[in-house]
Amino acid sequence: MTAAYSFRPEERPTFPGSPFTPMHSGRRRLGYVAVALLVGIASTLGNGLVSVNVVNLSGALGTYAAETSWLPAIYVATNASANLMLVKARAQFGIPAITHGLLIAYALAGLWQFAFPGFASAVLIRAICGMTAAALTTLTIYNLMQAFPVKLRPLALVFGIGIPQLGMPLARLFPVEMLALGNWQGLHLIELGLALVVLAAISAHPLPPSERSKAFEPLDFVTFGLILPAMTLLCGVLGQGRLLWWTDTPWLGWALAAAVPLFAAAILIEYGRSRPLLQLDWIGSLDIMRFAAVAMMVRMALAEQTYGAVGLLTSGGLTNDQLHRLFIIVAGAMVLGTVTAAMTLSERRLPYQVMAAALIIALGAWLDTDATNITRPAQLYWSQALIAFGSTLFLGPALLYGFLRMVRRGADHLVSFIVLFSVTQNVGGLAGSALLGTYQVASARAHAGALSEHLLAADPLVAARIQGGAATIAAVIADPARQSAQGAALLAQAMTREANILAYNDVFQLVAALALLTALYVGYRILIYAARRRRQALAET
Repeated sequence: MTAAYSFRPEERPTFPGSPFTPMHSGRRRLGYVAVALLVGIASTLGNGLVSVNVVNLSGALGTYAAETSWLPAIYVATNASANLMLVKARAQFGIPAITHGLLIAYALAGLWQFAFPGFASAVLIRAICGMTAAALTTLTIYNLMQAFPVKLRPLALVFGIGIPQLGMPLARLFPVEMLALGNWQGLHLIELGLALVVLAAISAHPLPPSERSKAFEPLDFVTFGLILPAMTLLCGVLGQGRLLWWTDTPWLGWALAAAVPLFAAAILIEYGRSRPLLQLDWIGSLDIMRFAAVAMMVRMALAEQTYGAVGLLTSGGLTNDQLHRLFIIVAGAMVLGTVTAAMTLSERRLPYQVMAAALIIALGAWLDTDATNITRPAQLYWSQALIAFGSTLFLGPALLYGFLRMVRRGADHLVSFIVLFSVTQNVGGLAGSALLGTYQVASARAHAGALSEHLLAADPLVAARIQGGAATIAAVIADPARQSAQGAALLAQAMTREANILAYNDVFQLVAALALLTALYVGYRILIYAARRRRQALAET
């Protein structure tokens, strides 16, 4: 837009910090779509690359696997908390200043990590990456809003939340050898390149300006200063609990105990404000709590893909490079789910879309419940495609459902809605992995105990299996006693592997049950709402 352009009243932004929406040429609209695709994928790709290689990164960082698992937790904490400030920051300083500032900080952190690799620099870049991703997700939606005509702008929400979901499956397509080049300098260069490419794209094809006004109040920073450390402690516990084990590590309890007063203090401050940052009365209303619960439950169920299916395959000895075709299918199913959500979108159908998505996720999880030690990616194509399809079929309608309820209450509820939805998806994903991981470990122990009861030395089959294992190592171990001991150890390893596979099947059953219960609850609410409308119609007649 030129400086002389005068915006019409209908082109003014609906919410503070959002850009004007003038009419654009077809070529410029395509430019906004291209930028949205780049920004949306880049917003999650960097974290995806770290998350899928977090175990391998431990060696390069000189840390234990449990310590390295702090990196995704730090990302989730800053990503979920950043929206407390980003909406007002865009309103006061403008979209370019905030987005460019975060991208420059991300690039500088990437350069620092490249020059001085270590755990401290990795934590720093993950924290900045989380905040930058929150800004880029919103920027994706803003670019798509410029591309769509007024009547189709709700589709910008559907595609804008769907595009970033591609970051995780695409991250699994990068060869480990390329990322690990030069002590994982390949990964650091990719993150640095992502920040610079996005910065160049949004500078070359900028959004229209936004209206700027003073937005921040001093207590906003106090609330943020309380919630950020509280969220970091909570995410740290969720990320570490299943690795260090909940009851074996005292600091997990102390971290939760410290998070509670921080959250409580933030809530007390917000309740006492005349212009609160968070509209807690609205967030605590029954309708919004139902919305948050459904969004959280579905997001937790989606951990089946990132934890359950991948965990099952890696426990069978497969590496990330052997999962490429599976995640190409997953990415394609996500695109198809987003397109389906957009094509069937209407305010009346939103609950039905959410229910259908939950049922599809339940079906996909149920298809995985008969996995064995010979299950390979090819056997999971359909199930994981269904789960991926259901995830993006759910996200867009769920976001629009909450957005419409926020619009009815006014622009001052925007921060509350964005923070709420971000927490349900980001913290919900971390909580889902924690829940499924804990359940898998407990179930594996139970199955191992049950299987070991049948491993009796007097059993001819057991004795034959031990002898067979001993025979396989007879060429390298001459002592018969040691051969027998190693044969027994091999049998114990096989039993542990089978116990883990049975436990993953239990995890898939749990996910199917969670998704099915969510679908049934949404269906129940649909029936309640329909009955209420019928009673109102009868009363009016």
